[in-house]
Amino acid sequence: MGYRKWDSETKFLIVLEGLKKESNLAELCNQNQISQSQYYKWRDEFLSKGKKIFELGKEDKEQERLTRANRRLTSLIGKLTIELKKNEYDE
Repeated sequence: MGYRKWDSETKFLIVLEGLKKESNLAELCNQNQISQSQYYKWRDEFLSKGKKIFELGKEDKEQERLTRANRRLTSLIGKLTIELKKNEYDE
């Protein structure tokens, strides 16, 4: 029998339900036909990567800052290149 593939939304909902502690973990796993070890793998991955949600805005701002700096430097390189070519022709 082959492995089932779980989409990210289903995994998220199962882990969230387990974290709520509203239901017995064994029952939750049985209802979703997964082992408890599978649940714990998903939970651990969720908890380890969850902090990135709060960093999304920071990454966007940092990316914008880097993009602006890149544009300024590219423009400066272009201007300097034109100036060098102009000086070569004047000689």
